[in-house]
Amino acid sequence: MTDVDLSPRDARIGLGAASLAVACWATGNIMVSKVPLPGLQIAFWRILLGAVVYTAFVYAAGRRITRQHLRRSALTGVAISLEIAVFFVALKSTTVASATVIGSLVPLLLMGVAARQFGERVTKFLVGISVVCLGGVALVMSGASSSSTWSLRGDLLAVVALLFFAAYFALAKLAREDVPALEFQACLWIVGSITLFPIAVIDAGGIDVPSASNWAWLAGLLAVPGTGHLLMNWSHPRVRLAISSMLTLAVPVLSTIGGVIFLDQSVGTVQVIGIAVVLAALSMVIRREAQLVGTDVEV
Repeated sequence: MTDVDLSPRDARIGLGAASLAVACWATGNIMVSKVPLPGLQIAFWRILLGAVVYTAFVYAAGRRITRQHLRRSALTGVAISLEIAVFFVALKSTTVASATVIGSLVPLLLMGVAARQFGERVTKFLVGISVVCLGGVALVMSGASSSSTWSLRGDLLAVVALLFFAAYFALAKLAREDVPALEFQACLWIVGSITLFPIAVIDAGGIDVPSASNWAWLAGLLAVPGTGHLLMNWSHPRVRLAISSMLTLAVPVLSTIGGVIFLDQSVGTVQVIGIAVVLAALSMVIRREAQLVGTDVEV
């Protein structure tokens, strides 16, 4: 598959949807930290709720989920369910700033995939910016380690979640070539709930059904970060993988600000400098890559 051939209008709509998606994800990170449930239980019940709701949406729209839809979405569903489970546990174990900045390394992992699988341009400019970003992330991690809520275990879990999320991004872009967005979203949560069910049962020592108040939190997580997944998956055919993955760099800033406001988490000068370096460097990439839509210009 080669670079996406889009009109400027299609590109703007796709970028708008992807940008809104990362804002939803950033908000979700704050919400997860406030839910009074273990991270793995939050992930399972939220995904199960998503499977029920999105399946209902599909059939209410007069459409249906086919075996082909499930087959094309299966690997993506496994990847995103494991990513959500591990990342939710990480958010309960370390600072929001630390976990989300680690997650922002997704673009660096996907550069090679974007070039080989999707024919996107990966140039010396992008490689150089990647090195700068790694330096910025190192600064952020150095500042986060001084926080009382920081933990090495939480950061390591965030790294594992990062690998699953990178796989999810690439697999979702491939699957969306054949599966419509709404059916794809329903399939993700169906496969994800099956994937996490035995893990959640073992973790809780049985089936631990959430209380009414916890169901309200889970519904909020489905409505906010869950909608972010729908928006991003809808945008995949309209946005290059390099751009959509780099937009996730907005998540650390928004989540960190939310952590300061709502979770009383502190942010030191070193963290601020590191986040500024990462965002400034990758914002250059986003602007320059966006200019490539419909052109043959290389960066």
